[in-house]
Amino acid sequence: MPAGLYIHIPFCQKKCGYCNFYSVTSLALIREFITALYKEMELYRRTFDSVPFDTIYLGGGSPSVLSAKQIQEILNHVRNTFDFAADSEITIEINPGDIDLLYLQDLRGLGINRINIGVQSFNENILKFLVRRHSRQAALDAVAAAKRAGFDNIGIDLIYGIPGQAMTVWMETLNAVLSFMPEHLSCYQLTIEPDTPLGKKSAEGEFVLPDNDMQYDFFMKTSEILEAAGYVHYEVSNFAKDMDRASRHNQKYWDHTPYLGLGPAAHSFQDNQRWWNHQSLERYLENLKVGTPPVEDSETLTNEQLQLETLLLGLRTKKGINLERYKERFGRDLLKEKSNVIADLDKAGLIKIENGCLRPTPAGLAVADSLSLI
Repeated sequence: MPAGLYIHIPFCQKKCGYCNFYSVTSLALIREFITALYKEMELYRRTFDSVPFDTIYLGGGSPSVLSAKQIQEILNHVRNTFDFAADSEITIEINPGDIDLLYLQDLRGLGINRINIGVQSFNENILKFLVRRHSRQAALDAVAAAKRAGFDNIGIDLIYGIPGQAMTVWMETLNAVLSFMPEHLSCYQLTIEPDTPLGKKSAEGEFVLPDNDMQYDFFMKTSEILEAAGYVHYEVSNFAKDMDRASRHNQKYWDHTPYLGLGPAAHSFQDNQRWWNHQSLERYLENLKVGTPPVEDSETLTNEQLQLETLLLGLRTKKGINLERYKERFGRDLLKEKSNVIADLDKAGLIKIENGCLRPTPAGLAVADSLSLI
């Protein structure tokens, strides 16, 4: 299977209130980071020399704080180091506050063919609560500019389940995004992490998240509206106009396809090995100055762990678990071993057996993490 390449750009102009992805707000070390990134690529040239890549994903952080010239340099170095399929999916995440039409046109000219816009909301009050640095109008302008720049594979990220958010307010955001009919939508439930600004406010009792029933209503209403609009709900948080527009890169994470992660805090997977880099730009740079892989730790997954992950990840997707492949890979017949549990879940409307696959229903996707406990 072709592998995926992820590059973590660890820079943001400002941290959002909910974000626990690794990034720094000083842009002073961008040049030094890019130089170190090239060295890290060289370290993996032979490790992945027999594996072609067919996706590149520039994430972060905010990759759009880099200039188009800097992104061009990175992509050129990537292409000179690794083998890529001619039809590779090349994605970049952008912040609406960073870009204009000319910048997007430059990105399109670099061969980037998929763009992911971190809108999160079209409501001014919610944008302020999330500590986003763009306005509703800037978000609208960013999506319109991406279309004018020639992108025909546009993804938009949204967040729901905000404290105090009425369902009508969320519907307004969905209606706004559907006016553009982007090729891909990611709709995430707000998660409060303890070490974030919102996490600290939550711990101090400044707000309360919607209860489980309300979160379930948000999830089901979102799925219902987007599927009625023609989208495929292909993963817990992800919707595509059709499966050709589903994120090829992200699907690699869900089915144990090899992927290489470069940059601070990036994760990699190959065979049954997983490893991850230091969550520190300074340590990342220090390691690569002396030619040492910036790996913080690694793990070798046992057969049992791979089985559990296959269930956990597969039951978060519409395609589910191919029962025959699962049996061939792990020597286990789920239908025979778990017949009573599967029958109960089927009766509860959470799963279905279809074309030889164990698949979650929309209601099952809402509680997908629990389904893996079968």
